[in-house]
Order: sequence, then C-alpha cells, then structure tokens
Amino acid sequence: MAPPAARLACISRAVSFSACHRLHSKSLSDEENLKLFGKCNNPNGHGHNYKARLLISLLFSLQIDPVSGMVINLTDLKEYMQEAIMEPLDHKNLDKDVPYFAEVVSTTENVAVFIWENLKKLLPMGTLYKVKVYETDQNIVVYKGEETISE
Repeated sequence: MAPPAARLACISRAVSFSACHRLHSKSLSDEENLKLFGKCNNPNGHGHNYKARLLISLLFSLQIDPVSGMVINLTDLKEYMQEAIMEPLDHKNLDKDVPYFAEVVSTTENVAVFIWENLKKLLPMGTLYKVKVYETDQNIVVYKGEETISE
C-alpha cells in the first residue's frame, strides 16, 4: 500500500488592536498635508480599531505534521503575533510611541509593512504569505512582502 499523500493547509489568524495616528508627511507643507490627508491630518490625531489577519503558508500551503496534526503550533503563532503586533502597536500613538513611524507616514499600508517585517523575524522562513490590515470595514490593505511588478 502506498504511503498517504501529504496533506496541505494554510493557517489564518487575526488580532485586533486600537491605536491612534495622524497622517502627516514631513516632506510636505502643512497646506499640502491638509489637502492630501484631509481630516486625517488633524494635529491631535484620530483613532482606529484595527484588525490584522495573517495567512501563514509556504507556496500557498504547508504540510500538516502527521504527529501533531498541525501546520504551525497556534500557541507559538499567538505569541509571535503578541510580540510583533500587540506589544508595539496596541493602545499606542503610532507616530509618537513607535520609532518606525518617526520617519514613515503611519498609513495603513505602512502599518501592514511594519507588521510583515516584525513577523518575518519570528516565523519560520518562507511561511508568511500575506498580512491583511483592516483600518475600517471599508479600508483594507493586503501586503505580501517585497513583490515587484513586471511590465
């Protein structure tokens, strides 16, 4: 009898965090910032209840371990997300409390990049497929790392 085929699966996990920020670029004048970012350029900032969802996979799926029955230990994944997302971002002023955003505009796109870079350091190499950040139910950013666009 032939051995069973490898069983493949992807894991997705989400966390929610609250943070405030001000959309403001140091390379633009106050007038240009106001025109570009509108009410999101409020000098006192504004807040969001973000949700970050990760998709863990390798070439779209990982082999289910025949002994543990898991693709990745969810306890470990929860700890990685705590360290990479919750500790640096939850209940923080992104612009003032997170050094990364001292020189980078705290758009949701850049929040997704920040999360990706932090998680990439903790997860097994090649397993992080994408990070999806919900700023609101209508504003969602998907980041898949350093991809290039072919012409």
